[in-house]
Parts: sequence; C-alpha cells; structure tokens
Amino acid sequence: MTVRDKSRVITYRIPHNSAVQIYDYKSKTARVVLGPDLVMLGPDEQFTVSSLSGEVPKKPHAIKSLALLLGPDFMTDLVVVETSDHARLSLKLSYNWQFDFDRTDPSKIFSVPDFVGDACKAIASRVRGAVARITFDNFHKHSADLIREAVFGKDGESVNNRFVFSQNNLVITNIDIQSVEPVDSKTRDALQKSVQLAIEITTKSQEATAKHEAERREQQARGKLERQKISDEAAAEQQKTHLLQLQAQSAIVEASGQATAEARALAESMSIQGEAAVKQAELAAEAEQIKSASEIQQKVAKQTAHIAHQRSLNELEVSKARDLAQIEADKFKNIIDAVGPEVIEAVATAGPKLQVELLESLNLKSFMVTDGNSPINLFNTAQGLIGNK
Repeated sequence: MTVRDKSRVITYRIPHNSAVQIYDYKSKTARVVLGPDLVMLGPDEQFTVSSLSGEVPKKPHAIKSLALLLGPDFMTDLVVVETSDHARLSLKLSYNWQFDFDRTDPSKIFSVPDFVGDACKAIASRVRGAVARITFDNFHKHSADLIREAVFGKDGESVNNRFVFSQNNLVITNIDIQSVEPVDSKTRDALQKSVQLAIEITTKSQEATAKHEAERREQQARGKLERQKISDEAAAEQQKTHLLQLQAQSAIVEASGQATAEARALAESMSIQGEAAVKQAELAAEAEQIKSASEIQQKVAKQTAHIAHQRSLNELEVSKARDLAQIEADKFKNIIDAVGPEVIEAVATAGPKLQVELLESLNLKSFMVTDGNSPINLFNTAQGLIGNK
C-alpha cells in the first residue's frame, strides 16, 4: 500500500475528444473539462468515475472510466423480441452515436450516469414495441426498414436519420442489424424450412428460366438457320439469273461482232475522209488569208507612198507661196521706205482737204449728190441739220 504524499498535487491528462467531470465536495459544485487538457485537482476536488454498461448483451457497471468519450463511436447490444405470432427472435444491433452539445456548457453530458445502458434500453423498448405488432414473415422481409422506422420515427413519408436523447444530448445516427436468429428451436426449424423452401423455389425458378431461355435461343437459332437457308437459295437464284444474262450478252456480242467491226471500219474511213477535207479546207483558208494579207499590205504601201508624194508637193507649194509673200512684203516695204511717210500722208489727205477748201469757198457746210433711182428720206434729216436750240 502506497502512502499519499500530501505535498504533491494530483494531475490527469484528458485524452483527445473526451470529457472529465470534477466534483468539489466542499462547495458541492462540479466542473467539466474537455480534452486534450491537463487537469490538476484542488484540495477539495475529486474525479467523477463513470460506471457504464458493457459487453453483449449489455451489463451494468461493466466499464469504469474517468474520461467520457464524446464520439462518434458505436456500441452493440443483443435484443430479444417477440412477433405478433409469438415467434421469439434474438437481434444483434449496432448503434452509431455521438454527443451533440454546446462546448461552452458541456455539463449536460454527465446528467445521465450510464448513458450506454440508458440508450440501449430505450432503443430495445422501441424495437420490441414495433416488432410485437407484426408477424414473423413480415418482419423477416422488412426487418431493416421496420427497425429504423421504430427507432428514428417518420417525418411524413420519409424516415428520420437521428434519434436524440435530450437529457444528455446523445444522438443515435445509424443502426446496423448484424444478425437475426430465432430463440426457440421450433422457430429455428420453421425458419430453416422456410429458407430451404425459398431456396428450392428460387432454384426451380432459375431452372425454369434457364430452360425457357435455352428454348428461346434454340428457336432463335432455328429461325436464323431458316432465314439463312432462304437467303442462300435467293442468292443462288440471283447468281443463276446473272449467269443467264451474261450468256445472253455473250451471244449478242458474238452475233453482232462482224457487223460492229464493219460499221466501225466504215466509220473510221468516213472519219479519215472528213478529217482530210477539214485539213484541206483549213489549208485553203490559210492560203486565202495569206493572199488577202499580201494584197492589203501592197495597197497600204501604195497609199503610203502616194500620201508621202502628195505631202512633199504640198510642202513645195506652201514654201513657194511663203517665198512669194515674203518677196511682195519686201517690195512694199522698200517702196514705202523710198517714198517716205510724209509723202504718203500728203497723198492720203489731198482729196478731202481739197473738198474742204472748195466748200469753204462756196460757203457751204455740207452737200449731198444723188440720182432718181435712190430716193432719200429727208423728213428727219432737217432735224439733224438744223439742230435744237
């Protein structure tokens, strides 16, 4: 026996995802510490030891622990149920669970001392109540749906996926049915016979299905064989028809070979003659074209020479006229230079000057001489002569 050293404190390392409750028996208060953490007890504090149910089926006080795991985790239980037709069955169920709580106030998770036993008893009670209302045959066919509906409940037409214990915020998230076994031997024998009968029915059904499938395949094979036979006969008839057509064509070719050769020879002869005529016509056209081109070139040369000759004559005439004009101009210039401008002016003004002097001697301002053949209108002439005063 070890003696406690009162000079040293008591500590405990809280594992990850777990919680420890520490109770102060002097102030009668409790505090919850979440891991991972290191707990140091005060002078008046002590750990709360959790006593949980364990084993399968569940037995109380099977597990002693300071730390309470928070999940997610699973636990397994064995539940004995009885159907409405008094068939007793042993169900091995596994539950997935976890604590869904507020981490700022986790004290509620310790409100139920043995949450494992309490949860298993509540779930077993729901399962027994649901199974007691149905027959063994119905339960055997729909066991999973019935158990999930009994535990989780329904929301309208769909089954819920959570079962919450409000006392300590424990949540059951899933249920797994590991095994279903009858408790009494009579039920086990009846179940075995039922299973054997079902296996036999399934086997016979599979045999009948296989036989029917074999007959169907045989009928399909026969049908394919008959269709292939008909197709082969039709193909043979088509080949015969094609052979007859080829023979008829060969006979036609043989009969018309000589006529075809003669016609081809005549056609080739006429073709050669036609080509020769075309070639001759082309040569004649080419000769005519050469002749026409020569005549045109001769005419062009002749006209070009005539134009050049006429241009030369015209240039000579123009040069002669230019020279004569230049001679006349020089002659007139020489005469003018010899006479002088004063003599020319005196000759030009001699007549009018003489007339002026004659009129002055007769005291006449103006006069007009005319004959009887050219009458003169003198009605308005007086106005011009007299003038306006």
